[in-house]
This record gives sequence, C-alpha cells and structure tokens, in this order.
Amino acid sequence: MIDIDQTEAAQQRVTGGATPPPDDIVVDLRDIEKAFGTKHVLRGVDVSLRRGTSAVVLGGSGTGKSVLIKHIVGLLAPDAGEVWVLGDRVDLLNGDDLDRKRLHIGYLFQAGALLDSMTVHQNMRFFLDRHTTLSEAEKNDEVTQVLEAVNLPDKADQYPAELSGGQRKRIGLARALILKPEIILYDEPTTGLDPVSVRVVSDLIIKLRDERGISSIAITHDLLAAEIITDRAHFLADGVIVAEGTLDEVRHADHPATREFFLGTEAYRAT
Repeated sequence: MIDIDQTEAAQQRVTGGATPPPDDIVVDLRDIEKAFGTKHVLRGVDVSLRRGTSAVVLGGSGTGKSVLIKHIVGLLAPDAGEVWVLGDRVDLLNGDDLDRKRLHIGYLFQAGALLDSMTVHQNMRFFLDRHTTLSEAEKNDEVTQVLEAVNLPDKADQYPAELSGGQRKRIGLARALILKPEIILYDEPTTGLDPVSVRVVSDLIIKLRDERGISSIAITHDLLAAEIITDRAHFLADGVIVAEGTLDEVRHADHPATREFFLGTEAYRAT
C-alpha cells in the first residue's frame, strides 16, 4: 500500500469562508477568470467533475483549455474565482499543502513528459522513490502492476526514444497512475496518434474509470477519443463555457463556435 499522506486527512479544510461542493464533486471550478497581460483567456468559467466520471473540455486551438486545467493542480492561479479539488480550495494552498494535494492528482502531459535519460522502469521509480517509503521489492511490484495496467509489461527496460507514439502516451499514463491518484488530468491524450492507438488510449481511460473509480478531465480536439471517454462535455469559447451536457447535446448546441468545431472536425475525419 502506498501511503503518501498521513497528515492531510487531519488538516482543517481550506475554504476561504466559501461553501465547499458536495462530497461527490471532486473538482469544482467556479467563475474562473485568467488574463495574461491584456489578453483575457478565461472570463468566468464553471466546470464540475463528479466522482468516478470522465469529463471532456472541447474547443478550438488557443481557447484556454490547457490554461483551465492547469488551475486544478495549482500550476496557474486564477485572477478571480474558486478552484475546489477534493474538498479544498487549491487557489488558497501553497507550499507543502499544495504539494500534498498534487499527490492525489495525476497529470498526463500532451508530450508525455517522460525523462529521456531514464528507462521506463526508472521513470516509474522516480516518483515512488521521492514520495513513498515502500521497500525496493514493493516499488518494483508497483511498477510491474502499473505497466500491466497499460498493457506494456515488456517495455520496462526500454527508453522513451525506443517507443512508438502510442506507447509513450501509455507509459505517460502509467506514470500518472503510479501514485494511485483519485483524479487524472489529460492534456490532449491522443494528439498525433493513429486511429487504432487513439482507441487503445481512450479505452484505457474508461478502464481506469470503471475498474479503479478514477475521475478524469480531458482536453481534446479528437472526436473519436471524446466519443469513447465522455460522460459530460464542456465546450469552451470566448473565455466561457458556451455549451455543456452529453457529447451529443454539445454537438447540437445552437452556438456558432460549436457548429464550426463539429462540422470542421467531422469533415476532417471524413477525408
């Protein structure tokens, strides 16, 4: 068993005087605003994630999707609004408190962010060595189990450069899983992959939801992936959520940005 946090449960909730979301809401972004200089990227965004579900944030390039999910792990702080994660306001956390909260959140970066100088096994062990007190044998068992979870148990001794694009994505997902997070954030998890690999990665996301109860938020342009993984979809345009609901409801939303996105994406898929 990985015990990464003995103290957080005993700590007082960080609320800033605001009302926490219900216990079944693991992420609650409330009226988030973010600007970089004179460029206003987010203008009051609300997104909630229910425990054990998979949410998707859709939208055109440059609309602020990555900016939005970076607030969840405190990589960015909002100019206004509240960022609730697992009962605490991440926008009010710092230092050790923020680091402890991050251990409950896995993050699959768009490019995988694997350490090229390390083997797959060493990439997995890096986080176990830093954040757990497991024995050597226990750490090796955890690595074996997580590689089996992504169907790549035979890649432990290979380097990232020796893997295909789809394999690197799955190893990146394995690394996001190694500390057994409650939430995983996916930044374009299928970008650059062929349709077969898109389905493999997307099916893994659903497997983690169904078998491990992991809640997730993915940002993606890939409709095939979205069709597989979406429980609830949110469409970001002009700095706000202009449509949300099932993927089909968002697809048929009466908004110029959603119509342009779905018509353009589906036309591209048909070529």
